[in-house]
Amino acid sequence: MTYNNLHLEQNNGITIITIDRPKKLNALNKETIHELHEAFDAANADDDTKVIIITGSGEKAFVAGADISEFADFEVGEGIDLAAKGQADLFDFVANLSTPVIAAVNGFALGGGLELAMACHFRLASDNAKLGLPEVSLGLIPGYGGTQRLPQLVGKGRAMEMIMTAGMIDAKTACDYGLVNHVVEQEALLPTCEKIAMKIGGNSLVAISAAIKAVNSSFDNGVNGFDVEIQEFGNCFGTDDFKEGTTAFLAKRKADFPGS
Repeated sequence: MTYNNLHLEQNNGITIITIDRPKKLNALNKETIHELHEAFDAANADDDTKVIIITGSGEKAFVAGADISEFADFEVGEGIDLAAKGQADLFDFVANLSTPVIAAVNGFALGGGLELAMACHFRLASDNAKLGLPEVSLGLIPGYGGTQRLPQLVGKGRAMEMIMTAGMIDAKTACDYGLVNHVVEQEALLPTCEKIAMKIGGNSLVAISAAIKAVNSSFDNGVNGFDVEIQEFGNCFGTDDFKEGTTAFLAKRKADFPGS
């Protein structure tokens, strides 16, 4: 598939998806959200992709928010549909992807941009990054999962302050809050993400997919996460990766996981 707003590259089992709308600071419009869904879906189905990295083009922004011009005149029902479709098609889709997803936050991650980063399995930021949910300054609230994921990551009090003030925090503060895992200089951001991705790719991707499912289940009010962990743990015993991993450990050699 060809994309108007994305650039994709693949090396060493890593697919890098770059949102490429620099004149709009990589803001998320309807077309970009659709293309991101297609790109994530294709990468997840690609046996050669072990880890996905999502970033933004240029040095200023990861994603500076949603494209407000597309919904400035919406009515209530249209607003509900916008949030529901966006969550299902992209944000929840990414959060529950079986392939690990790393957000490389290279500048502004605001509104829908921060919500996209939070939907990823974890985040790294450049030292110039600024993160925030400014929606209340527009008479809105975050609609792509921000009111749910931010408290999970930084705690209720900090999330409430960030949302209510509509302010931005810098990368160091985001790291202190637990919103991002690491902060590095901008030129080191993608290499550092790739280094971590290579470590991930050396492990059992079948087990990692099960771990993603188990961890995510702990945030689902209708599910007992411990029960999901028990089931996913047991399922691992029926995989070729488990046989290879235990055999390699006992033989004191490096495992070569078949991915099944």
